[in-house]
Amino acid sequence: MKLICAPKDYTFAAAGDALEIILYGNPDRQTRGGAGAAVRDEILRQKLHVAARAWDFLSLTLSVIAADLAGHRSKSPDGWTREFEITVSVTDPDFWNTQRELVKNILGFLTTDRWEISFVGGGISPEPENDPVCPEEDCITLLSGGLDSFIGTIDLVANGRRPFAVSQVVTGDADNQRSFAKAIGSLRHLQINHNTHVPNSESPPSQRARSLIFIAYGVLAATTLARYHAGEGVTLYVCENGFISVNPPLTGARLGSLSTRTTHPVFLRLLQRLLDVAGLRVRMENPYQLKTKGEMLRECKNQTLLRAHAAETTSCGRFRKFGYTHCGRCVPCLVRRAAFRAAGMKDKTEYKYEDLGRTDEDYASFDDVRSVAMALAEVEADGTETWLGMSLSTTLLGDIDALQAMVGRGLKELGALLKFYGVK
Repeated sequence: MKLICAPKDYTFAAAGDALEIILYGNPDRQTRGGAGAAVRDEILRQKLHVAARAWDFLSLTLSVIAADLAGHRSKSPDGWTREFEITVSVTDPDFWNTQRELVKNILGFLTTDRWEISFVGGGISPEPENDPVCPEEDCITLLSGGLDSFIGTIDLVANGRRPFAVSQVVTGDADNQRSFAKAIGSLRHLQINHNTHVPNSESPPSQRARSLIFIAYGVLAATTLARYHAGEGVTLYVCENGFISVNPPLTGARLGSLSTRTTHPVFLRLLQRLLDVAGLRVRMENPYQLKTKGEMLRECKNQTLLRAHAAETTSCGRFRKFGYTHCGRCVPCLVRRAAFRAAGMKDKTEYKYEDLGRTDEDYASFDDVRSVAMALAEVEADGTETWLGMSLSTTLLGDIDALQAMVGRGLKELGALLKFYGVK
């Protein structure tokens, strides 16, 4: 599938059969898509001064999100792997064209699709007309509305940091994001949504690339800080428990979207390479890469605040499907429920499916529960290292003993949950 992604004043005449995506604007005809209009408007409204290459990076990620929504899995030869050819308008095409192979590797690892990327001129780098705001905060934290980012931001403040919170607005989470930012410390808070729309999008939409846009927002915000404009580096905290971060396929059949790579350490290291070579002084860090979710809960530095709001956070992969209620049986829900038990904390979350051990018609199709049970059986028989297989097999990670040990502890938390409910 071909896409050309550029601002509205770009000459699309040579687009041919490519899908045209208006960056930072709304489509002016039914055959076009649009992405990022609200982002540009909000940044300018807040008078934030963003580095030019951060705008370029955002243009790339918006284009990838548009492709992810437009690409139909059913039309690919194997029903899964899509092929994209994307042209992206940026301010510095000469630089970005030197990084096409690295970008392809990043996107290929993240989505398991095949990507061809090229860059052309005509991109945007808007600046406030007057009195730009350069926030005095000392780092960026991604505040999603989930439990892990909530704990991570609590810990940053408890450790004396002054984070600028950045959120991707998601229906059902926007109010919680604001209340969390206020409760943790009346944090400066940027909430934005890419508002990407493409004609004839796949349903349900793919979300393989969803993490990339969230990180792009964080990079964007990092370059607005006063310390960045003074020539210093800025840490961007991407807080997620190590088990979900690695998220190895539970069984041989669970590949692709059932095992997302949103904060996988390989993905973050490849992405860090791109930020470094782009001269963007933003250092991504996941402080919980070697922690299970149960360990994060147990070790949170403000237990009173955590217990007051933990049930309001969102973990479920099917939250909207069940009327903004946790399903209780997808992998993120299972990891969440296991974590509360491991931490010895009462779980006040409402779950659509509470009793994981039931075998009646309503509960018989718990694919994720069965997959966890199968993984536990395989680990018991063959060990964690054999079960992980190639999931951590890369020279990018160096010594993986600590990662393997963390995955083993995460599986034990899940095992205790399934045992409690009598799942066999």
